[in-house]
This record gives sequence, structure tokens and C-alpha cells, in this order.
Amino acid sequence: MKFRQTWTAIRALLILTVVLGIGYPLVITAVGQLALPAQANGSLVKVGGTVVGSTLIGQSFADKDGNALPQWFQSRPSAAGKGYDAGASSGSNLGPENKDLSAAIASRQAAIAALEGVAVDRIPADAVTASASGLDPQISPAYALLQVNRVATARHLEAPTVKKLVESMIQGRDLGYLGEPTVNVLQLNIALTRLDK
Repeated sequence: MKFRQTWTAIRALLILTVVLGIGYPLVITAVGQLALPAQANGSLVKVGGTVVGSTLIGQSFADKDGNALPQWFQSRPSAAGKGYDAGASSGSNLGPENKDLSAAIASRQAAIAALEGVAVDRIPADAVTASASGLDPQISPAYALLQVNRVATARHLEAPTVKKLVESMIQGRDLGYLGEPTVNVLQLNIALTRLDK
């Protein structure tokens, strides 16, 4: 009797391992590749045949010392690993009364105010706070528009031309009512390079 129960359990384990551990993932992978290949492969963005990023993961547009490059629109801060580390997705987990968070926000506000030449009270919240994942690729239209003059000056472009580009890149609310309008920074910066030509 015990042998029969053991053999039944082993057969069930083997069958379920094959069906759920091998078959199901293969079917779901095939469906993803056929129905939504770009999304299934990470929504990678290529420029000139070279992968430059993903529309789903934010990235830094700074020099090796972490200083913002003036010719690019900047992403929101990242708390993922050492910044924009997809393998360490996380927020800072610091509460609104945390002294470290308050100091980081004040430091970021001062840096952005100096970079953009604006008063601190004009800086949107997403410019100085990391997202919950630390990897959001979008910024608010207000933060994108705040950067227009700097980017236009650095690229020797007319500010109204750059502003029009930003406005054309604003993505509305998901399903028309979820979330807030956003601008994907990578896509905006790629579109920006086309203005240089």
C-alpha cells in the first residue's frame, strides 16, 4: 500500500514538473513572442542598430561623476542600487520625516535650481524624489518643460522648438483616467537628437 502511494506521488510530481515547470513556461513564452514580441523582449530601444535602453527602465544622463549632462533631459532620481540598477529595483524606503531624505531632497533642489536657473519652488516633486521602483523611465510634463531652456541652449536650438517637441512627447493617462500624464525621458532624448540634424 505504501509503495503504491509513493509511486503515485512520484508520478504526479514528474507530470506536474513537466507540465507546469517546462510546458507552461514554454507556452507563455511562445504566446508573448508571437503576440507582443517587443514587450516580451524588454521593450528595447535601438538607434542605428545599437540598443540604447528600454522604454520601461529609467537611466542616467550624467557624466561619470554623476553630474547632469546639460544637452540631455534628465530623469528623476533613482534609489535602485547605485542608481538605475535594474537588478536592485527598490525605493529608498525613507519616510517623509526622515532627516536623510529631507537632506537629499534639499540637495537635489539646490542642484536643479542651479542647473535650470529657477527658484526652488518651481521644481516639481518628481525631480527630487525617487520612484517606488527606482527605475521609472518617465517624468512629469512639468519637469520636462522646466528643462527646455537649458537643453535648447546646450544644443543651440530655439527654445520654442524644444518645447514643442516636449509637448508632442507627452503621454496621456493610461486608459484615459489612470495615473498622470508623463514624458518618457529616453524617447524624448532620442527625438531630441533628430532636431540636431
